Amino acid sequence: PMNERVATIGVLNKRNNIARDLTMKPGETRRLGDVVVALKACERTAPWEMPQETGAFVQVFVQPARGGDFARVFSGWLFRESPSLNVVEHPIYDVWVKDCTMRFPGEEASSGGGSPATGAPAARPAPT
Repeated sequence: PMNERVATIGVLNKRNNIARDLTMKPGETRRLGDVVVALKACERTAPWEMPQETGAFVQVFVQPARGGDFARVFSGWLFRESPSLNVVEHPIYDVWVKDCTMRFPGEEASSGGGSPATGAPAARPAPT
């Protein structure tokens, strides 16, 4: 389900070279100064499918330097493995998807209790 997914979105202010990671769920909107990032969805390829891809549908709004209403400067899918496929073109802000954590049907049963995001074996406590 979409409400259980969590995306990590990177935001870079090219003017002051400050980068931030936003951890968001689909439907959330976050504001950093005069930029607003809205996450609508995130997806990733199932661990058993190739090629592995991670994407997020993102909208970016920026407030003009002289004030006024926020204007939408980007609306679309961003892909971690293919960042040049769809780019946020803005002179000040760069926005990209870093990850999308989600579960897949039947993954828990077939992976032997592994991590829902990667299918890797779960860590076991050290013997005492």
